[in-house]
Amino acid sequence: MSEEIIDLKDVLERVQDDKELLVELLDIYQEDFVIKRKALGDAITANDITKIKEVAHSMKGASGNISAKPLHTACLKLETLAKEGKTDGMQEVATSIDGYFEEVKAFTARFKKELGA
Repeated sequence: MSEEIIDLKDVLERVQDDKELLVELLDIYQEDFVIKRKALGDAITANDITKIKEVAHSMKGASGNISAKPLHTACLKLETLAKEGKTDGMQEVATSIDGYFEEVKAFTARFKKELGA
């Protein structure tokens, strides 16, 4: 990836350079993501376009809040597919979301290590 998974400068501005708060937000994000991702997977399996759109929108907002820009973009793409009623390609986008989430977890682990948290 050429782009960092989280725009650290941007997110630190959001939390007024409070790195401990950022660690807390990243932990909450990850816990919430797991729940939302399961709901998204269930909705895709059930072909529930309304639920896919709803969950993708929520994931997009949460990803934007922590400045996870590539993840935000992927969630937007999934939300757009759902709004257009297009199911083709949804699973591929969901797979890319999973990959980006792994990068968020790795970023969080590195960030915590650097802070000694």
